[in-house]
Amino acid sequence: MGNVNKSMMEATRRNQEFMLETQRVQLERQIHMQNEMREKMMSLQIARSRELLYWFGTFYAVAAIGMVTGFRRTRKPGTLVPLLPLTFVLAYQADLAYGSKINRIKMEAENIIMFEHDLLSLPMGVPTPASIDEARERQEETKRLNKVHEVFI
Repeated sequence: MGNVNKSMMEATRRNQEFMLETQRVQLERQIHMQNEMREKMMSLQIARSRELLYWFGTFYAVAAIGMVTGFRRTRKPGTLVPLLPLTFVLAYQADLAYGSKINRIKMEAENIIMFEHDLLSLPMGVPTPASIDEARERQEETKRLNKVHEVFI
């Protein structure tokens, strides 16, 4: 009888170890998947910035040629004024698309996490399973009441 009990305890212990290892592997896979999705989203944002830069750069070149031509004809310096803000916007886009802007943004985000963490807290705290269940029940109750209301209309 003691031998059977001992083997059952050993089987239970091995099963628990297997379950813990399975959970660890599953958690690691989820972390890797989330990181891969984050990297894909970041690469899409960078590609979007580069595409916007191409379009805006073309607009800037055409507008600059038009303004310089207008200045040559009229000799009014006011025709060149729009180049100033357009130059700043173009420089910002170029820095974002090909420069070190993303690294500076990343460094600022790390500073916020390290030194201004209170800015990151959620308005009503981290959701708990109980608060999620309450919200789900309220939503189901609202759906049920809406169906009853529709029947009477």
